[in-house]
Amino acid sequence: MPTYGDLNNLVSATMSGVTTCLRFPGQPNDSLRKLAVNMVPYPRMHFFMSGTAPLTSRGSQQYRALTVPELTVQMFDAKNMMVACDLRHGHYLTAAAIFRGRVSMQEVKEQMLNMIDKNSSYFAEWIPNVRTSFFDIPPHGLKMAATFIGNNTAIQELFRRTLEQFTAIFRRRAFLHWYTGEGMDEMEFTEAENNVNDLVSEYQQHQDTTEEEEGEFEEEGEHPP
Repeated sequence: MPTYGDLNNLVSATMSGVTTCLRFPGQPNDSLRKLAVNMVPYPRMHFFMSGTAPLTSRGSQQYRALTVPELTVQMFDAKNMMVACDLRHGHYLTAAAIFRGRVSMQEVKEQMLNMIDKNSSYFAEWIPNVRTSFFDIPPHGLKMAATFIGNNTAIQELFRRTLEQFTAIFRRRAFLHWYTGEGMDEMEFTEAENNVNDLVSEYQQHQDTTEEEEGEFEEEGEHPP
């Protein structure tokens, strides 16, 4: 049975990977600012999903031997993502991968290109490749590891779920008096609800646009069979 310790281990491993550029020198010399600039194609669509590989229990990490191909496959696997949404229903607008440990840059680039080629229908046409960073120092107890950061339209599922739960409570005015009693206005909740609705619509709009572009390319025969 998983414990809070296991959950904390996953969260800390993922956040450690995301913030690697703040603590170690690497290739290229990235920063969180550079990452944000490359990952946010539209101002409001700045919500990322992250994943980590290898995804193992705390006690078995040091006994698991991994290869670059295995890391790459695991990194893109929905089971390794830290957010619950169906990636088959979305498209990657941007993506980044952070590799830690003694890995071959050439092998990583080849594996990343192969992965994108095999799953090209899930990537927006304007992504030539996934931004990849390398750091020689691996996480404690591992020889190599990878962290994935993606800006995927499927994250709208998370906002939809939250919105449905909020709407069900708000329509009944449940707990509302606790907030209005502290000085909040009911319109603030309505505005927040509208903002999330607009955000979901924007993600859906770009997802539909990406699918239409893919359909046009397929009709012109520019996509491989």
